[in-house]
Formats: sequence, C-alpha cells, structure tokens
Amino acid sequence: MENVIHKELMTTHPDWNESYYFVFYNKEEKIGGMSRIGFKPNKKEAMTFFFLFLPDGSVGGYHQEVKLKDFNDKLKVKGMIHDWQRTGDWYYKFKGKMFFVKNSLDLPKIRENPELIQTIKNIEMDFFYEPLNDIYEYSEYMTPESLEIGKKSGDKHWEQIGLISGDLLVGDVSFKFNNVISQRDHTYGVRDWTGVGDWFYFVVWFNKDLAINPAAIITNDGRLSTGGFLFENGKNIPLKTIKIIDQKFEKKRNLPISTVLKIIDDKGRTHDLKGKVGSIIPVPFMDNKGNKSQLIQSFGEFELNGIKGGYGTFEILRKIRN
Repeated sequence: MENVIHKELMTTHPDWNESYYFVFYNKEEKIGGMSRIGFKPNKKEAMTFFFLFLPDGSVGGYHQEVKLKDFNDKLKVKGMIHDWQRTGDWYYKFKGKMFFVKNSLDLPKIRENPELIQTIKNIEMDFFYEPLNDIYEYSEYMTPESLEIGKKSGDKHWEQIGLISGDLLVGDVSFKFNNVISQRDHTYGVRDWTGVGDWFYFVVWFNKDLAINPAAIITNDGRLSTGGFLFENGKNIPLKTIKIIDQKFEKKRNLPISTVLKIIDDKGRTHDLKGKVGSIIPVPFMDNKGNKSQLIQSFGEFELNGIKGGYGTFEILRKIRN
C-alpha cells in the first residue's frame, strides 16, 4: 500500500491537501454511496462528506468541516472513518444522522430551505474492504504536458478497486453487502476547485475482471490533461490518450446528460466508452475572488466497446462562466 500521509512533502500553499475517497454501489440492491475525507494542514481544516443514493430514488447527504488539530494518519472526521490496515485492507465506518431529499438536485439547497428535507435518518456503515487489483498511480504514466496542466488537482493520485462486505443501516432498514465492487482513491497536492478548469472522472465497473477509470482536465483553450487505467483480467493497463467525442449538457442548468469518449490504452488498442448520468447532486464552490464552479456527483450507466451493463461514478467539474 502507498504511504498514508505525505506531511514531509507539504508546500506552503493554503490549498495543499491530502484526501481519501471511497465509492461503492450494490447493483442488485440499487444502493450506492461516496465519501471523502480531506485535510488542509496549512489552513488547519478537515472535512468529510458522505452521499447515499437509495433504491427509491431519494438521496442523503452528510457534510462536516472541523478545525484540524493534528495532521496524522488517523483518517477520521466526525462520524466518518477511513481505517487503513498495514495489510492493505481498509475498514470504512460511519455513524451519524443524514438529511434525505426526494429530488437529488435539492440536496445543496436544504440549508437555505429546510422544508426540502424529506426525512432525517440515522445511518450506520461498517464495511471491510479487500483490494482486488494492484494500486495504480496516475502520474507515473502521464505526459509532462498532462502533469503541468494537472498541477492544481494534485501531485499524486492513487486508485484501487476492491470488494466490500458488511452492513449498511439506513434508519430501520438494513442492507447486507457481500463482495460488492468498490473503489478508493488517495491524492495529495494543491486542489483548486475553481481554478483548475473543467474535469471529468469516471469510475466504471463491469465485473471483477473488467473496469475502466478515465479522467481528464480540460483547459479553457481545449487542451487535455489525461490519466487513468483499464483493469482487465487482473492487470492495470495505463490509458495513453483520451479524446472527447461528445458531451451533452442541459442548456439552462448546465447539468451533464451523457458523454462519449475514445480511449487508446498503452497497448495501442482503441476503446469506445459511452456514459449516461443518473441522479445528480450538484456541489457548488466559490473562492475568495468570487470565482465559481460546480462539481457533479452521480452514479451513471456505461457501455464499453459495445459491452453494456457498466456502472459507477459520473463526476464532472464545470466552471460557472458569466
């Protein structure tokens, strides 16, 4: 397993951060979630979010920001714990209250309009995560130009697919997970949510032998910083180039609808990936200069080279341009 923290590599930049992401989806039960723990030692800040997508279409959210007392390898913020083990396994645990809304687009609005809250439920999560593939580190396979463009989204980026087993309690309803596909990532470096440009990040699973994780930052002049890997029959295969063939967005709200990518892997093979967004949680960001962006958190449906049935995260960051 990679080193858990990189305190010795910190810069003095206020937005230098180290973060840990975890996503899972039980396709049979149609329930999934995503969590992030992040630390900004120079600002003495720690944060976590946890989103749940339920089978009835409702979504729940939990978000906490607290003062960071000590930057160490105890990955805990309030009720969320990402508990790493020296074996490379992880425990993901949560206990707390979560606000649920019927329409996922309403989740960011509940502070200003509490009447949008459908219900408040006690949530308990207790998952054991066992790695399925070797850890993949993005920057080892990125071009110098891609690395330069991507500086504001982190210096190092590790990805790993795993299988989770355990229990998720939503109110008085219990969901059992048994070897459900999941994924974790780990990044450190400067993370500038409003100054990096647009990006997409898709975590796509088909089965235990096939998954793909393409990601790209798009600059204002159309250049791409690309990275990611194809997981095929136990091997991580770097993605060499990614080309956006088509991206559809709603005109009024600038929300994504679908995407089509052409990808060439390190073996020279071409792959066609099509994705369609599901329920959307829009997460707004604004810096101290008034620059705004919107991060889309969603699960989507995917097709790779004509193979249907892919599922996973459909994440897009878009600058809000006046």
